[in-house]
Amino acid sequence: MKNILLQVTDVVATDSAGIIIKNEESMNVMDLALKGGYMLLPIVILSIIAVYLLIERYLTIKKARKFDPTFMARIKEMVLDGNIKGAESLCESANTPTARMLSKGISRIGKPLKDIQVAVHNVGNLEVSKLEKGMALLATISGAAPMLGFLGTVTGMIKTFYTLSQNADSVDVGDFSGGIYEAMITTVGGLIVGIFAYISYNILTSMIDKVIYRMESTSMEFLDILHEPMS
Repeated sequence: MKNILLQVTDVVATDSAGIIIKNEESMNVMDLALKGGYMLLPIVILSIIAVYLLIERYLTIKKARKFDPTFMARIKEMVLDGNIKGAESLCESANTPTARMLSKGISRIGKPLKDIQVAVHNVGNLEVSKLEKGMALLATISGAAPMLGFLGTVTGMIKTFYTLSQNADSVDVGDFSGGIYEAMITTVGGLIVGIFAYISYNILTSMIDKVIYRMESTSMEFLDILHEPMS
């Protein structure tokens, strides 16, 4: 794997003529991460959780968004013809939140319309809660990761100033560079994870909203069907 190099110039020595001799040290991403200190560990863990939630929720919501434009027309035809079993079987084969919601309503046909409406509404709420599973955690990561990064910045700077206070008479750049590394790297890491989680949350929320809108419109269409005379 090609390393992303950070050139660090270090004064090694001066010869008798006063010429400064310098070395250039290569540092890759892993080396930089190790310089981030212990505060980088929870940020890395949050990044793994955020990636997992994005992939898992995206696949789940994408499956829930499957839509057959002829689905409601077939449901309407079966319900009006009195083919309740056929309508239930069609919903089971579709296996989407909308279909499961309608299946509950179809199974209640023959009962008061109010009972059917409540049953459809309850199943709809349950399906929405399944779609939103993990979203609160993703939102928390979007806010917590930058805060952890800033905390790492504070602890890194405290480390730096403590080192300076202990070596006030002979300050050497190497004595406090570790604290500055920790401060900067944890900040960048926290911001990257926070931005990623924030964008992921908004993308997934937008997808969920579209599924909810379709569920609401489908449920209203289904309830309208029940007002029509059945054969």
